Amino acid sequence: MLDDFNLIVSTSRGNERNTCSELWYLLGELGDKGARVDVTPAIGLVVAKTILDPVDVVHKLRTLFKERPWEFRYTLKVTPVRRVVQTDIEEIKKASADLAREINAGETFRVSVEKRHTNVSGREIIEAVASCIDRKVNLERPDRTVLVEVLGKFSGISILRPEDILSTERERLGVSHVSVASIAILSTIEFFSAFSIEVFAEVVAASSLSEIP
Repeated sequence: MLDDFNLIVSTSRGNERNTCSELWYLLGELGDKGARVDVTPAIGLVVAKTILDPVDVVHKLRTLFKERPWEFRYTLKVTPVRRVVQTDIEEIKKASADLAREINAGETFRVSVEKRHTNVSGREIIEAVASCIDRKVNLERPDRTVLVEVLGKFSGISILRPEDILSTERERLGVSHVSVASIAILSTIEFFSAFSIEVFAEVVAASSLSEIP
């Protein structure tokens, strides 16, 4: 598995290799003929490293999907990654604090975690990340989502707006402006590609916390 990926792509079980080929082709269409794509230990997930800006890639793929949807046979969701670190809470916290400088004064945020192949507590990640961001929390319609994608010993971190994730299912249904968390939940429920959890950032304000089963 690549350890410097900047895209995470979900697909249906058994189509990981097909998705790698498709994604390599799609990135080539966007101008990166040398993109690296690889499978992961998680069922239904592949990762890629592109020389292109990963957020720009998502927006360009959305445009390409609207023009040539038949070329997206296996790709279900594309998530950009801004930073990859070891799956260590302090490392995740440090990288998140650095990226969180992009959240402007007056903007709201929430923290979402999707984790696979790890015993690291999602709640502990949420608490650590939220504690270093001096912005107001909005769990329903945040301006930005701090998304932590844990893939075994590596974790990808991004600061995203709702439009920064491409869900081909949503595009086919004609649904737009959904939250990052909603897209993550949709992918988990519909495609069973990974075990995902979300623990809300407001737990930081609680005076007493009990372990979430």
